[in-house]
Amino acid sequence: MESMDQTFDRSSLGAFLRTRRSALQPEDVGLPRGRRRRAPGLRREEVAELCTMSADYFARLERGDGPQPSEQMVAAIARGLRLTPDERDHLFLLAGHRAARRDLRLGHVSPGMMRVMDGLAGATAQVMGPLGETLLQTPSAVALLGDQTQYTGDARSATYRWFTDPTARERYDPQEHDDTSRVNVALLRGAVTRDGPGSPAADLTDVLLRTSDEFARLWERHEVGLRWSETKRFVHPQVGPLELYCQLLLEPDQGQSLLVFTATPGTESHDKLALLTVLGTDRFGADPGARRDPPL
Repeated sequence: MESMDQTFDRSSLGAFLRTRRSALQPEDVGLPRGRRRRAPGLRREEVAELCTMSADYFARLERGDGPQPSEQMVAAIARGLRLTPDERDHLFLLAGHRAARRDLRLGHVSPGMMRVMDGLAGATAQVMGPLGETLLQTPSAVALLGDQTQYTGDARSATYRWFTDPTARERYDPQEHDDTSRVNVALLRGAVTRDGPGSPAADLTDVLLRTSDEFARLWERHEVGLRWSETKRFVHPQVGPLELYCQLLLEPDQGQSLLVFTATPGTESHDKLALLTVLGTDRFGADPGARRDPPL
């Protein structure tokens, strides 16, 4: 159970939320301005939707008469309002949490990356954390790969799932499994070298060495410098094989990356990807019985 700090400042929290909402323009989050918009900034209903909460709850927080939000809810507000890391930390303090948990800090997507994702709503794209945590997905990305934001604990890392969960490999061409395993290990080794003992990368490595014989065998090869191929082959359960290009945009300050999947126009893969983009999660989404994380 989360500990609630007694420094929860309802009045200051409400004022901070109001100023941040007023400063956020529709264009900042990919919304049309429209002709009937009179007040500056976003409407409460729009912000509430971005934060995946009810408009009434957000309004109460703004008025200063709402209950103390949980850490997960504060993280959702920080993401919805496109807060900078400094603003996010300030928000946690106002809400009575001395500091954001490490997993919530790492899961915070920067305003710049959020703006890019807002502009890619119709594309197949997702934001990844430093250890392969999927932080955001467009509907088309969920249709292609399944909902990868649902996991908790070590399973948030795609590298962990690759070596411990056989279902993690189902949508990838079997001929590429060996190379994918090697790249996963090499990238994790680089992260351990960079971040040092006691880092999340080192902790994940220790877990995988104990749980995966394949990982332990590849770890002993001491391979470094391996990179993902720009071409990726998938085997989708409904539309079949796809050959896609993966463009990578890095944000070094937070160790996050943006992946955008495209296909060559005129090819069968292009038509299949277009179908996934149109249908989104309505038909090809995640397993309905999968676990759900609190919103980050």
